[in-house]
Amino acid sequence: MTAILVAAGAFLMTLIGGWVAQRTGDRRHLVLGFAAGLMLGVVAFDLLPEALDQAPEEVHGVPQALLMFAAGFLTIHIIERAVAIHRGHEEEYAEHTHGQRPAHGHAHGHAHGGPQRGVNGHQGVGLTAALALVGHSLMDGFAIGAAFQAGTTVGTVVAIAVVAHDFADGFNTYTITRLYGNNKRRALALLVADALAPVTGAAITLLFTISEHLLGLYLGFFAGFLLYLATSDILPEAHSPHPSRTTLLCTLGGVGFMWLVIGFAA
Repeated sequence: MTAILVAAGAFLMTLIGGWVAQRTGDRRHLVLGFAAGLMLGVVAFDLLPEALDQAPEEVHGVPQALLMFAAGFLTIHIIERAVAIHRGHEEEYAEHTHGQRPAHGHAHGHAHGGPQRGVNGHQGVGLTAALALVGHSLMDGFAIGAAFQAGTTVGTVVAIAVVAHDFADGFNTYTITRLYGNNKRRALALLVADALAPVTGAAITLLFTISEHLLGLYLGFFAGFLLYLATSDILPEAHSPHPSRTTLLCTLGGVGFMWLVIGFAA
């Protein structure tokens, strides 16, 4: 029951993270920069080290966790290419028309789609990413439950780490869902699902335990998935409308924040 109570704390932190993301208004580029930093920090300081600890066995000289990391990165890349997620950016160069000469010299065959240019209209990718974050939060709940099965001290350390970085999970779930053109209601629904996931995961561990090896493989795969989203979609989208030093500082701040969180929780 202790694990479920701790998971309730993760529930609250997830909702707080989503609330902060929702209240950012026209500073969306700063939110995206910070979210990308949080995602990079989670991958580098939390997911990959944990995955390597739990799935260190090697295949042809490479740890299985890192193979799954590459598989996660490539999987989302293949999905993006299959649905032509960057078609909007590519068509900006392909659709210029020069057959007529209006007053200003030439006409552009495209229109800029506002702050969600380039990814708007691909709600499915946003839903997939958000559901992957929900899955990660479910595994967080597993981690809390398994840690308390190992002992109160171990459980407390893991609980602090999970509760702290579930703020980032809620922040990223809402931000990613909205980034890909999903409406506010859908983003809030996924935020609630993400908040409930650790409680559900902790409750499930009362029935059985999860294999550490499988958990490590999952974390490695999810790390690759998250890294691709941060570097290929979130960061370019953050800098395209506002190429500013402030956005870069927000990204560095997100990485630094996760470093502090993991450091204090260790």
